[in-house]
Amino acid sequence: MASDKVVHLTADNFEEEVENSSLPVLVDFWAVWCGPCKMIAPIIDQLADEFDGKVKIAKLNVDENRELAMRFKVMSIPTLMLFKNGEVVNQLVGARPKAELVKLLENA
Repeated sequence: MASDKVVHLTADNFEEEVENSSLPVLVDFWAVWCGPCKMIAPIIDQLADEFDGKVKIAKLNVDENRELAMRFKVMSIPTLMLFKNGEVVNQLVGARPKAELVKLLENA
C-alpha cells in the first residue's frame, strides 16, 4: 500500500517541496511503464514511513513532468536524487536494495 507520506511532485510544487525544503529530499524519478520503478516503489513507501520528519521522500513522474526530468538530466529511470538545501548532493540510477538507500539517507 502506498504511503501517504510520499510527496507527489509536479512542476507547480517542485520549488516549494524540494528546493525550499528545510529537510533533505529524496526524489524518485519514475514512470508508470517502468518495471524497475515498480520494483522499488514499496521500498520508497517504507523509507517515507521510516524517515518521516528526518528526510522528505518524493516521487516525480517523468512522463507528466518532462521539463523537470530534462532539467536534472534524467536519462534512465528509476533515478533517485538526494537534494539538500535545493542542490543535488547524491544520485543513484537503477533499482537499488533498501539497505543501500537507508545508508544514503542516514548519511544525509
